[in-house]
Amino acid sequence: MRLELRGITKRFGPLVANDAIDLVVEPGEIHCLLGENGAGKSTLMNVLYGLYSPDDGELVVDDRPITFDGPGAAMAAGIGMVHQHFMLVPVFTVAESVVLGHERTKGLLLDLDAAREQVREISDRYGFGVDPDARIEDLPVGVQQRVEIIKALVGDARVLILDEPTAVLTPQETDELIDIMRQLKAGGTSVVFITHKLREVRAVADRITVIRRGKVVGTASPRTSENELASLMVGRSVSLGVGKEPPRRGEEHLVVRDLVVRDPRGARAVDGVSFSVARGEVLAVAGVDGNGQSELAEAVLGLVEAESGSVRLGGRELLGLGVRGVLDAGVGFVPEDRSSDGVVGSLSVAENLVLDLVRSPEYRRGLSLRRDAIRANAERRVEEFDVRTQGVDAPVATLSGGNQQKVVLARELSRELELFVASQPTRGLDVGSIEFVHRRIVAERDGGTPVVIVSTELDEVVELADRIAVMYRGKVVGLVDGSTDRDVLGLMMAGVPEDEARRQAQERPTRADHPDAAADHPDATADHPDATARHAHEAPAGATTTREEAP
Repeated sequence: MRLELRGITKRFGPLVANDAIDLVVEPGEIHCLLGENGAGKSTLMNVLYGLYSPDDGELVVDDRPITFDGPGAAMAAGIGMVHQHFMLVPVFTVAESVVLGHERTKGLLLDLDAAREQVREISDRYGFGVDPDARIEDLPVGVQQRVEIIKALVGDARVLILDEPTAVLTPQETDELIDIMRQLKAGGTSVVFITHKLREVRAVADRITVIRRGKVVGTASPRTSENELASLMVGRSVSLGVGKEPPRRGEEHLVVRDLVVRDPRGARAVDGVSFSVARGEVLAVAGVDGNGQSELAEAVLGLVEAESGSVRLGGRELLGLGVRGVLDAGVGFVPEDRSSDGVVGSLSVAENLVLDLVRSPEYRRGLSLRRDAIRANAERRVEEFDVRTQGVDAPVATLSGGNQQKVVLARELSRELELFVASQPTRGLDVGSIEFVHRRIVAERDGGTPVVIVSTELDEVVELADRIAVMYRGKVVGLVDGSTDRDVLGLMMAGVPEDEARRQAQERPTRADHPDAAADHPDATADHPDATARHAHEAPAGATTTREEAP
């Protein structure tokens, strides 16, 4: 099936999420839609899947214009979609989940035998290894994703949309998904792969379309280097490496022992965790989202109450101090959700930059705020942290996500710290903002501050970490050096103990970081690619004619 989008435009009030986008998906190809979060990728695919109606433009299937009044019409036309957040019912079996919405019956009863047979047939065809009678809530995340794919294939999908499919997967599960995409392609199914991860794009795509701020800004082949793709995404040259020196470790300053934190249901979200962090080093806490990392960071700050254990900073116990007491002890904190926990949208940039400093005599005189001092501070921080804003008096809600994150960083790093904790510090940021955030984190480490980073992005963990604590189901399964092999880390993220993970990684066939350099693209190299990046105006290979600065 040949799929074409012609001049698709989608608006939400004054916001133009998709601006006259043209896109062609050929039969049996893996077409990657690459762009930062907020670029408009998911909106475009939701138009294609019938969840949104376009304001302008048309969809064309096999040279025939078509209109979808909902996902049912899109599925009937042969288009399936696996959303980033799975649409599965935890208490259902695989077979029940797959036929939900288009059930077959025997008389008055659901024909589950037919559903089981469909699951087995597709599972066997693609080597999914999915048990039709398994309960969804008992399946690993990677297997749940396969169930979503089976669900689409049962509906005879000839074009399968995968929206940020690797966001919740370990590296090994990501490799398996890439293999599945190749099998689907070999079977004639087209795959639209939405992502912002450059490594994965180059590993699997036949063609790459880059979207920035709702517009197509270029196309590229898998041979195109990561730096070149990043430049297309952002609109300027960026450095993807952190470039840090070896750590100059001092004494142990943060010591966590036997920490236990329960979630709202009473289960142990953090289960007896112990580690220490020295001055002048970065400890990264790695793991698939939902394995206790967030609760760990929040317990250190005092946002959630620990059931037992100890968190000592410079010999002083932090547990029981509360958030105010922890901040006063010299802890800087970047929360996971900046919009709800990091900034107050209705307050100005200047006010947000002193949220945890307004009790200081520098910014308060009696009951009155020293507005001139607050404004002067804001002007210094905006320049230092390159915050793109209309002015320090502008509400922080008017800033882009990357610039809101810079405001949070500027506030937390504008005072002397005894500990810096950042949870998902670059989630949702463009690669240019990521480059800046990483530099500031390394600078704080080099100034002698112990740093704890919580991240589900393995590339970020590997770039920043001097040591890595891998968490699985609330426990630390291993504390390893920052140079530890990615395959070992991936296995540990799936719960495999360190020694066993190292053994299994050694026994695995070697997988190149960029499989496009192998059989499919034998002439490609990462550093000197035969790039075929093109723009709508026929720019030279690797070039882009749109050179906007990222917000």
